[in-house]
Amino acid sequence: MKSDNYFMDEAIKEAKKSLDEGGIPIGAVLVKDGEIVSRGHNRLIQNDSVILHAEMDAIENAGRLSHEDYVRCTLYTTLSPCPMCSGAVILYNIPKVVIGENTTLRGAENLLKCNDVEVVILNNNLCRELLEQYVCQNSDCWKNELSKVGNTTETL
Repeated sequence: MKSDNYFMDEAIKEAKKSLDEGGIPIGAVLVKDGEIVSRGHNRLIQNDSVILHAEMDAIENAGRLSHEDYVRCTLYTTLSPCPMCSGAVILYNIPKVVIGENTTLRGAENLLKCNDVEVVILNNNLCRELLEQYVCQNSDCWKNELSKVGNTTETL
């Protein structure tokens, strides 16, 4: 059986795709029964979108799964999910979220936990380094994106 680290490496590949496209390096994969069913990466900048976070992109790319499929899924994301993405996890009854890191930005982890979603934090250094380097090199863009969401996340 493939490990959490294996799937996080796949989410990191998605984060790097976003970075290569000029976007924010955040990636996600949706896994059902040990197999990746979809991939996604942050497309806010590339698509001038207000909702295409990596998690939303991965959920959208999975297509219309059944309830029975979603309850057998785990969402792997390189960064702690925001309230919107956490809400989608709750809405579709995804029972587990594995987070690469939550030190650069902490999302709605308590919302997930209060809704009986298992939250695992890997403290993956590469996830942190990718985002920290992006923020350092693109501070105005990062501040602009954070200002759009207000107080829904906690910057650390």
